[in-house]
Amino acid sequence: MRRNGKNGHTEKARERCRKKFLRFFRGGFSSEKYEAWERGYKWNAHLEWKKQLGQKEFEKLLAEGKYTEIAARAVKIETRTNLLFSFEKMALRDAVRGKEGAKIFAEALYYYIYGSLDMEARFERFSEALALLPQKQTRVRTWPLQTVFGFIANPKAHIFLKPRVTQAAADAYEYDFEYQSRPNWQTYHNLLDFAAQIRKDLADLRPRDMIDVQSFIWVMGSDEYA
Repeated sequence: MRRNGKNGHTEKARERCRKKFLRFFRGGFSSEKYEAWERGYKWNAHLEWKKQLGQKEFEKLLAEGKYTEIAARAVKIETRTNLLFSFEKMALRDAVRGKEGAKIFAEALYYYIYGSLDMEARFERFSEALALLPQKQTRVRTWPLQTVFGFIANPKAHIFLKPRVTQAAADAYEYDFEYQSRPNWQTYHNLLDFAAQIRKDLADLRPRDMIDVQSFIWVMGSDEYA
């Protein structure tokens, strides 16, 4: 049964989610508490990305063949957030430590963030690259690793997917989130639609970008905000 139609039951569920968010953050997305707890460190990671891996700098490093440097910068920027679990951070570090893995990662990451193809093509290309990376104990092609760098680099367009939390949030919101465990465009496109619905419903609170939307989803689905 699809639940994202405008019916009374669904609207009540979404109103409950809104009230829950405002119970924690009375000033909404503009409150100091929200800035300190949710937005600040994510936005700071984005600013650091622009500084260290903005398009011109990224292209310069690629032209010089500095793949390990690109990978190291990306990993370091991400480590300043709590978006990935420690085992995911370790899996990525292991995968890009060697030159071959760093080259695969760096080239695919550039085209994912800055490429001229449509987002679906760039998403699929990056997913295929993650599948090619060296793997020790933990696989690298996961939803968090698939989506974290797009989210940090361009939070206007990309959103971060934490599977369990996002599914719980969609259930609470009564939105049909068509989740599949293996990274794929259909699921990600559905998540972008979910994000668009949230932005529409919360328009009066003025969410600025996907950082605000992802933070709302986190509040809805995380045990931290039970």
